[in-house]
Amino acid sequence: MRLAYDIILRPIITEQSMEHADLKKYVFEVLPDANKIEIKKAIEEIFDVEVMKVTTLNMKGKVKRTGRYPAGPRKAWKKAVVKLSDNSKTIEFFEGMV
Repeated sequence: MRLAYDIILRPIITEQSMEHADLKKYVFEVLPDANKIEIKKAIEEIFDVEVMKVTTLNMKGKVKRTGRYPAGPRKAWKKAVVKLSDNSKTIEFFEGMV
């Protein structure tokens, strides 16, 4: 059994993800083998909110150059977009970012 803090790795804070904060959509990096049910339970446990929908995307690792050396790959990761219900409270972590 994995803990909630093992499933949710970090929040994704970008301009594009912050535009959806007013719609109660939040973006997180999660474990690559975590499913939507585990992600939903983890978010509800950590932030004490009610999750309505979870959408996941597998992000491929890009190939990047590192100076004069040959190109190397970045790691692949999984992104989860979490939509909270209308009567749920917002996640306080994201409030100061907007």
